[in-house]
Amino acid sequence: MPLPASPCASAASPVAGFRAAHHGRAPEDPLVLPGPWDAGSARAFRDAGFRALATPSAGVAASLGYEDGALPFTEMFAAVARITRAVDVPVSADLEGGYGLAPKELVERALEAGAVGCNLEDSERHVLKDPRRHADWLAEVVAAADGALVLNARVDTFLTGDTDPASAVARARLYVAAGADCVYPIACPRDAVPALRAGIEGPINVVSPSPGPAPAELGRLGATRITFGPGLQRRAMAAVRDIATELLGG
Repeated sequence: MPLPASPCASAASPVAGFRAAHHGRAPEDPLVLPGPWDAGSARAFRDAGFRALATPSAGVAASLGYEDGALPFTEMFAAVARITRAVDVPVSADLEGGYGLAPKELVERALEAGAVGCNLEDSERHVLKDPRRHADWLAEVVAAADGALVLNARVDTFLTGDTDPASAVARARLYVAAGADCVYPIACPRDAVPALRAGIEGPINVVSPSPGPAPAELGRLGATRITFGPGLQRRAMAAVRDIATELLGG
C-alpha cells in the first residue's frame, strides 16, 4: 500500500516529514517502505506511488555482486547516493553496524549520500553487542545528527536465536531512551509483535516476507513501519532468472 501523500509532502523538510510519518497512524495503516537496491528500482517504487523508501543492505550488496555484509562501506554510501539522486522522495539507508565509523563521520557520510534516515544494527558477526554500550553509541549518533536523520535501531535478538520477546523489549527500551526514532526487532515472528507493542514505547519496524501478510494485518498486530529486507530484490532476480530460462527455451 503506497503512503498517503500528506505526511511526507506537507512537512517543512523531507526528514521532518519522514519522522512525522511514523506517528499518528491508524493500526491498519502502517508506514510501508519498499526497499530499492538501485536507482531503477527506486524509480519504479516511486512511480508506483510510494512516498518514502528504505534501502536493504543485503539487497544493495547483492546487486553489486557482494555477499551480505561484505560490501565496502564506500560502495554502500555511493549506492545510496545514486538512489537518492534518482527519486524525489525520502530515502532511509540500511547502514548495517555503522562500519566502525565514528558517529560524526557516519552521520556526515549518510547526509552527503542524501539519506534522511538510517538503520543501525546491534550485532556483529551474529553476536549481540553489549546493549548499554550500544545505546550509548546510538546516543552519540543521535547527537551528531541533531535531528537530521531518523534513526531506526535494529534489535537482533530474534536473529541471533533468542526468541523471548522480553529480551528484544529490554534492548529496544534502552535504544528509545538513547533517542532512536524507531526500533526494528528484525526476524520477529508475527505472534511476537503484540508483546513487543505492549512493551515498547514508540514506532516499531517489522520486516515482512515477500510475498507475505498484508501490511494492514501486521499493523493491527502492532507494527508501525513495514519493510521487506532483501526480499523484493530477490523476487526481482527470480523474475530475471525466469526470463533467462524462457529465452533459452526452457
